[in-house]
Amino acid sequence: MPSLKRKSKTMLLMLYLAIANHLVNRIPLNGVRNFLYRRLYGIRMGRGSVIHMGLFVEKPRWISIGEHTLINPNCILDGRSRLTIGNNVDIAMQVAIFTLAHDIRSADYEVKGAPVVIEDRVTVFSRATILPGVRIGEGAVVAAGTVVTRDVDPYTVVAGNPARKIGVRPRDLTYTLHVTRYFH
Repeated sequence: MPSLKRKSKTMLLMLYLAIANHLVNRIPLNGVRNFLYRRLYGIRMGRGSVIHMGLFVEKPRWISIGEHTLINPNCILDGRSRLTIGNNVDIAMQVAIFTLAHDIRSADYEVKGAPVVIEDRVTVFSRATILPGVRIGEGAVVAAGTVVTRDVDPYTVVAGNPARKIGVRPRDLTYTLHVTRYFH
């Protein structure tokens, strides 16, 4: 049976995440909210990156976000097995990125996970789902509603469930994302 000290620590961790997922994520000022994600929750965020309102986060200290990256409203970022997001990445609304899941074929429903890596200048459109162990290559595009179960090659456009290649993107990308909204 767990000790009282261990139960107390577990309860505090649950409260810590509840505050992030139900209070901090509703602060309407990007600067304040992102300051708290960096300082209080340990999300590593590069210069010019913004997380908009409504984020649901798991294990924030194991999440790293590069420079000039945009995480739009109501996304899920799961850092339990580590999540790395590169520079100039545009993640649209309601995208879910998971690094841990249950094995439905396991007799004891074991938990399995693997890191997710999203390289530079990737675009992930609304309501896409990225599953554990996936690497999305530089410049790739994930279409709206796509379920990514395997790695995506650089500069590839994927769509569907499961994700399939439907096109390619130019390799000469040079843009830098600039987010100017203060309240969002």
